[in-house]
Amino acid sequence: MSTIDNFDAHTPMMQQYLKLKAQHPEILLFYRMGDFYELFYDDAKRASQLLDISLTKRGAAAGEPVPVAG
Repeated sequence: MSTIDNFDAHTPMMQQYLKLKAQHPEILLFYRMGDFYELFYDDAKRASQLLDISLTKRGAAAGEPVPVAG
């Protein structure tokens, strides 16, 4: 199941992120969270390998842990 399948189950912030990501699937989308920029889902996994940064998980969206890097 894709993260967009349960769109309404996500927070408004994550809904905004998913809309932006759907418009630009080919890029790594850095999303500003306060003073920091973070990546989510597959972008987080890819960036953690490319940039040698930590991959973590934060909370849950639609019942699944959200991979985060940034």
